[in-house]
Amino acid sequence: MHRDRFYTLAASCPDRTGIIARVTGFFAEHRGWILESSFHSDEEARRYFMRLEIRADSLPFMLAELRDRFRPVADELQMDWKITDSAVKKRVVILVSKQEHCLYDLLARWQARELDIEIPCVISNHDTFKGFVEWHGIPFHHVPVTAENKPKACAEMLRLIDETRADTIVLARYMQILAPAVCAAYPGQILNIHHSFLPSFVGAKPYHQAYQRGVKLIGATCHYVTEELDQGPIVEQDVIRIDHSDSPDDMVRYGKDIEKTVLARGLRYHLEDRVLAHGNKTVVFR
Repeated sequence: MHRDRFYTLAASCPDRTGIIARVTGFFAEHRGWILESSFHSDEEARRYFMRLEIRADSLPFMLAELRDRFRPVADELQMDWKITDSAVKKRVVILVSKQEHCLYDLLARWQARELDIEIPCVISNHDTFKGFVEWHGIPFHHVPVTAENKPKACAEMLRLIDETRADTIVLARYMQILAPAVCAAYPGQILNIHHSFLPSFVGAKPYHQAYQRGVKLIGATCHYVTEELDQGPIVEQDVIRIDHSDSPDDMVRYGKDIEKTVLARGLRYHLEDRVLAHGNKTVVFR
């Protein structure tokens, strides 16, 4: 990716002729330098999707004025849209339980600046990783969740997330179902990762179930969280091949590896505004 500061326009609108000309014409009128552009027409939904990166110093005004000037164009095209600034780091809150692999991977990528984000806190229903997280200089909040205290725990999680001004929440193997209030408060901002066996192998020990069934592929799915469990729009997926010689423990290990990479890719696409959701599907401009 280029290093110059840029603004990203991510938008969708009803499909019609002249959309690209209208939008790119707006930037050309203001001498905006388009660094990257992606477009997609969904014929079934009759909807048009686009993503543009515009070099910030090529425009004669700052972000707030850009948004104000672009708004009449967006209204004319009936757009769902946003414009973000690459100079502003996204704030990502991580939720985790007792499985460490995704948390460790995200913090390693953050520390190496592979993910150029701010992590204002990590929230967990166990205190297992308190020392590890705080060693990184990140606040850790232990919010236990039981059948009896779920409403109180949900309220506390919402308070912490709101307090940190989070842009994105990542469920890094957080083994609790989020309350509808949390999903409603952050639509399109909560990412989850899990194995891709669903709906085939539900419940405990899915890899052991898959081993007994003799599956030949193991995968992982990163998706947005909605009130309907594991049914949100899919952001990223991948698979690896296994064979008869792999034990259930081997499959668990492979599964952890692919979960890490799929979550990191899905999070990156989201942070770079490359994911445009419409209904229960996404357009991902890689």
